[in-house]
This record gives sequence, structure tokens and C-alpha cells, in this order.
Amino acid sequence: MKPIAILLILVATSAFAAELGDESNLKFAFYSSAWGENTDDGLRLVVKNQSNLDVVLEEVRFIKSPEDADDDIIISVELSVPAGRYADAEFSYTELLSDNECIRRTMENNWRLAEISTYTLNPSVRNLIIENTDSFRIYQCVETISTRWRETTAKSREVVKTEEGWILYHFETRQD
Repeated sequence: MKPIAILLILVATSAFAAELGDESNLKFAFYSSAWGENTDDGLRLVVKNQSNLDVVLEEVRFIKSPEDADDDIIISVELSVPAGRYADAEFSYTELLSDNECIRRTMENNWRLAEISTYTLNPSVRNLIIENTDSFRIYQCVETISTRWRETTAKSREVVKTEEGWILYHFETRQD
């Protein structure tokens, strides 16, 4: 019985690793000073193109309800991102925090939204020096998104791709 269980675990682990290998070549994050503050600051988007092709990020769709596309929040981006490079853009503020129980509950508990991104947030990546780890916490909520982009090489100018994936809402707090 144990050899079968170990075999099943190995198969499941390799399938999961294969899925991770299929991650998108576009990584991005939204930021806003308006989150948790009474400001009219907009949204800032930073995109990293990890592919070897220039692309235009056309749209990011936050899927709020799989049953009703009318609930989706669509951000029309139209941002050129060179191969292997970063690009950024500024947008007017769009409410991205609605219709998600995890986000609502977390905001009510006085957590601060740091960013919304397609990658896992690690304090060391953001060069945060945390002297007292007992007083610092990170919490994440997940949501489904759809991303649409097109390649901009001469051979593939008309190639438009859409990919469904996840985006993480990264919250942080310091406890007194």
C-alpha cells in the first residue's frame, strides 16, 4: 500500500511542477496610494516581459463572478512591453477591491493593501528589513483574472493570446 501512495504523490508532484513551468511570461503588479487612504491617487501598473518577444498588454480582466461576466472589472491597458524588459503605466483609480469576501474581511481587520500582483510577495524581494518578525505579517487573498496581449514581431503581429490565471492581493500589517 505504501509504494502505491508514494507513487501517487510523485505523480501529483510532477504534474504540479509541470503546471508551474507553464506560468505566464508576463508578470505584473498594480499599486495605489489610495488603498486604505483618503486620496484620489490613481493606479500604477508595472509589467515584466520575461519572453523573447515584444508584446502589447491589451487588457487585464478581474473575474469577480464566474457566473456573470457583467461583474468583471476590465482594465484596458494597451502597454508596449519590450522583450526581457519592464514597462509601466498610470491609470485613473479603478476599484479592484469589491466583491471578494477575503478582501473585505482583511480590510476590516486593519490590514494595509501593499500591491496586487501575479507573483508571490516575499519581503526580501521588496528589500524590506524586518527587525522583529513577531510584529510583521503578510496575508494574501487570491482572485481569478484573464490577461490578453499580442505579440508585436513582424511575423506574429496578429497573434493575440488570452490566458486565465490568478492574481494575489498582498496585505501587510505591523502589530503593536
